[in-house]
Amino acid sequence: MSDPNKTKKEKTSDLGDYEAVIGLEVHAQLATDSKMFATSSTKSGDAPNTHTDPVTLGLPGSLPVVNRKAIDFAVKLGLATNCEIAKVSVFSRKHYLYPDLPKGYQISQYDLPLCQNGKLKVVLDDGIKEVGITRIHLEEDAGKNIHVAGHNYSLVDLNRAGVPLVEIVSEPDMRSSAEAGAYMRQIRQIVRYLGVCDGNMEEGSLRCDANVSIRKRGASEFGTKVELKNINSFRFVEKAIDYEIKRQTDVLNEGGTILQETRLYDDGTNTTRSMRSKEQAADYRYFPDPDLPPLVVEEEWIRKIKATLPELPEAALKRFQEYYKLDLYNAEILTLERETANYYDQAVSAHNNPSAIANWITTELFGRLNRENSSIERSPISPENLARLVELIDTDIISGKIAKTVFEEMFTTSSDPDQIIQKKGLKQISDRAVIENVVKKIVEANPGQAASYREGKTKMFGFFVGQIMKETEGKANPQMVNDLLEKLLKG
Repeated sequence: MSDPNKTKKEKTSDLGDYEAVIGLEVHAQLATDSKMFATSSTKSGDAPNTHTDPVTLGLPGSLPVVNRKAIDFAVKLGLATNCEIAKVSVFSRKHYLYPDLPKGYQISQYDLPLCQNGKLKVVLDDGIKEVGITRIHLEEDAGKNIHVAGHNYSLVDLNRAGVPLVEIVSEPDMRSSAEAGAYMRQIRQIVRYLGVCDGNMEEGSLRCDANVSIRKRGASEFGTKVELKNINSFRFVEKAIDYEIKRQTDVLNEGGTILQETRLYDDGTNTTRSMRSKEQAADYRYFPDPDLPPLVVEEEWIRKIKATLPELPEAALKRFQEYYKLDLYNAEILTLERETANYYDQAVSAHNNPSAIANWITTELFGRLNRENSSIERSPISPENLARLVELIDTDIISGKIAKTVFEEMFTTSSDPDQIIQKKGLKQISDRAVIENVVKKIVEANPGQAASYREGKTKMFGFFVGQIMKETEGKANPQMVNDLLEKLLKG
């Protein structure tokens, strides 16, 4: 689902006789407590190399054991993206020699992945596009190289080594950076709805490799693929793809040849640069891990996981539009995060005014949370208390203006609105006789303004409303004030 708060993406530059072909490989760290094949913690932010063990360090004689929760999470994601779940899949060793990989290989899945042949409907500004998902497979993460500025060496932190990952490999179905960005946003939304990954791109728990090529329009054969590695924001995904498409187009227009390679995106210069020639599968010398038997996922296991699936973003969006009668804009905002959708559902259950509650959440509550750099999960105002605030407006206990004062106090103290109204004496005046006396008093005290209004200067009406509200300390029922004032001035 597209993010309604983002600016509308400009279309990729005109490619002339060419079109872009884009596929994404999204890596999501699974939110398990322990590693994929070991018992040490997956907690981030601790001192370097404090979450290691014999398996993570690749010590002789240590044996991996599969994390069952990681399998549950991967199957859940596969079901949510309409994949076929393999009854038998295999873990393989993928060999490469990097300092952050102590074993000299990564345990991954190759020819027999856990999930395959899925699809995802992606919401774009101009409609819906279906993107195929080739496979979702499990693997372990590598450690982290830390380059020391001004020195000719790097440090290695192995806390992240062995953390469980899923790799979500799309079909090459996208044709612009905007489509790729929308697809990745939707993947992030789904993994967060499922609770299998926090989706934090800044911290690296969700990252992306983009495969980009161009070809003549109408051609069926793909062009030479270039892989862009480890991009960690939606904006950078789009900018990197746009740059690479233009680079490849310029190369071909000048009679050059595209090299199959891996390139890195530099956000400082908004360019990509060559990192290495692109490896083929044979370069990794895949073979089944002899220490891990084939993974057998029985139908009953799949059925139990399927029963735990929450309502997914697409279904939530449709329900909010059809059941609550919300417009697309508000429905998108309120279903962007599962926690927001749950908050809204609870509030409307407490007081049935879907439109007003939506407005209070998307304007007042989100505005305060953003200023506090907080989120709805940490909101000091419960959904029930927000619903009660709206109910107090609907039943003329307080005015909308007073409600904003009450809201600020609720946000600061977490108190319920009735307590605040009673403590501060904010209850709205809705006694018709009381308001009528105030209206008469103000009109009689301002005969010149009353005469001007009757002569056609209708702006004087606002003057009288302001004086009445001042007299009642803003507590007079606004609708009653308008009705009685209009009647008196015209009479």
